[in-house]
Amino acid sequence: MTEVAASPALEFIAKTVAEHPVVLFMKGVPDQPRCGFSSVAVQILDHLGVEFVGVDVLQDDELRQGIKTFTDWPTIPQLYVKGEFLGGSDIVREMFQSGELKTLLIEQGLISA
Repeated sequence: MTEVAASPALEFIAKTVAEHPVVLFMKGVPDQPRCGFSSVAVQILDHLGVEFVGVDVLQDDELRQGIKTFTDWPTIPQLYVKGEFLGGSDIVREMFQSGELKTLLIEQGLISA
């Protein structure tokens, strides 16, 4: 992954995902999402009671582009659990509705059953 070393934004993303069990790269911050999709993701995570770090991609254009490059995923928000990219708002919502997200968070020891 020589690309990561070449870009401070990609380096920051890799470090953030490695250091925090649950990370949501989003537009805005958890207390004030700046788009509906980010808001939905925050509401789901809050509802499940999982602690997460929200990273505002609107603060830095390189970060905003970098997160899309990092995952090869075109949209924001993007949710990571234990370093693994789960998906964007639609996938997070589908996983929540099916119970899959809660199960995953319990299995990872991030919330209690």
